[in-house]
Amino acid sequence: MTDNKVDPQLISGEESLRVFEGLNRGMSRRSALRMLGVAGVAAAGAGSLFGSAGTLLASESAAPAKGKPGGRIRVAGMSSSTADTLDPAKGALSTDYVRHFMFYNGLTRFDSHLVPQLELAERIDNTDATLWIITLRKDVTFHNGKGLTAADVVFSLSRHKDPATGSKVMPLMEQFAEIKASGTHEVQIRLKAPNAELPSILAVSHLLIVPEGTTDFSQGIGTGPFKVKEFKPGVRSVSARNPNYWKPGLPYLDEIEFIAIADEPSRVNALLSGDVNLINEVNPRSTARIAASAGHRVVDAPSGNYTDLIIRQDQLPGQSPEFTQALKHLLDREQVKSAVFRGYAVVGNDHPIAPGSRYYNADLPQTPYDPEKARFLLKKAGMEKVSMPLVASPAATGSVDIAVLLQQSAKQAGLTLNVNRLPSDGYWSNHWMKHPLSFGNINPRPNADVIFSQFFQSSAPWNESGWKNEQFDQLLMLARGETDDAKRSRMYADMQTLVHDHCGIGIPVFISNIDGVDQRIKGYGSNPLGGFMGYMFAEQVWLDA
Repeated sequence: MTDNKVDPQLISGEESLRVFEGLNRGMSRRSALRMLGVAGVAAAGAGSLFGSAGTLLASESAAPAKGKPGGRIRVAGMSSSTADTLDPAKGALSTDYVRHFMFYNGLTRFDSHLVPQLELAERIDNTDATLWIITLRKDVTFHNGKGLTAADVVFSLSRHKDPATGSKVMPLMEQFAEIKASGTHEVQIRLKAPNAELPSILAVSHLLIVPEGTTDFSQGIGTGPFKVKEFKPGVRSVSARNPNYWKPGLPYLDEIEFIAIADEPSRVNALLSGDVNLINEVNPRSTARIAASAGHRVVDAPSGNYTDLIIRQDQLPGQSPEFTQALKHLLDREQVKSAVFRGYAVVGNDHPIAPGSRYYNADLPQTPYDPEKARFLLKKAGMEKVSMPLVASPAATGSVDIAVLLQQSAKQAGLTLNVNRLPSDGYWSNHWMKHPLSFGNINPRPNADVIFSQFFQSSAPWNESGWKNEQFDQLLMLARGETDDAKRSRMYADMQTLVHDHCGIGIPVFISNIDGVDQRIKGYGSNPLGGFMGYMFAEQVWLDA
């Protein structure tokens, strides 16, 4: 039995960054601990680096740069809908995530290196990664003046377990056996099985904290840096600075108007004309225009974002393993990287863990571009000289261009793919995951457990290809409780192999996040979670007008 306690001052942010980068290059856990000089206190001292939750490191936002207070900016995202929501549990679009981080805080929060930092939690203790004690900050109030208590946290987490909530992370919450208040500002979480990644899970946007008993989310009552001044789903929101925010000196801005412009050229034009100050999802083809403007800049950050070919495994022709493998061999990944994303991408290998990420399986052979092998497999599947639709949409970044390239490759293998280009409006609700061949686009997730749980577990609601694999599901559960990092790494490597070899998902590349930014906006950086600084830019930037 171990009792791991949080000391946010144990190691510096600079040291943690050095070790994090070392881990991404393949450094062993023991070597990283030697760098820190804390090999004797591995369980207590290296938790957030290695996925257990011993010590969380001091947050970047705890000592923000000296920003200039005041000012108003206008921001344009890429997606909007009448289903836009201020309920964190139901967030589904980048538009939702940005707003949620404006109005709410989580117990933990990811820094720019995806290390979970303490947020509303002042301290976290755990016993064998199964029993977790979270001590809350005592100086935090909601926008309505109510003080934060354990009851709010219990309510906020427990509601995801109720099917009536419609939470997007309900599968993640199935591992929570008990959530209860053990004091006014103390919460006890008991998991069904050990999971060393709990601090990362608690940083997910869906698990942001709301007041106990909340049923009306239209006012966005939270503890976050901004309050809701106006919210019209599918139209816009206006956020006003929270003068009683618990982080001294933050946020800097007085007001943020947030809208959506679905058409990328129009979004870029709005930025360059000065109509908006910040945009996301810039097409690589537009980067030269933005860079040529003296008043604007391009912010590029490699990420785990991917647009994937979805081959449904629960219907023909995807029920044929040979057909599925043939399609993967028809993805010319280098061409997708250069022609579609202008180099703002890294080659993928048909599983969701990006190169450079922790637990990436570098030993897995790369799926080659091989039309002749595809022809052989199609013939074996009895699918040679077949004609079928391939559904794509601008809603899935780059998917229309990828579909055209795949169409050309398929011709060489004797397969006719008819590209069906659908509009962005309604694509995710009406078409995503509903065709034999189509495309998705998945925003980065903070760790392997989260993305595997949400998109590849047999019971996952976002299991895009309808793939079910009992061995994969068992490994997922075992990996959560494995505190030996080397063993855990092997499990995740095996899971990547299963997805690569058998799942109906083709991932040609991992796409960089590209934002367009007004030069007057300062403090703006990048985050691997996604554009808009991992959707968390609001409290960190200021306007130097």
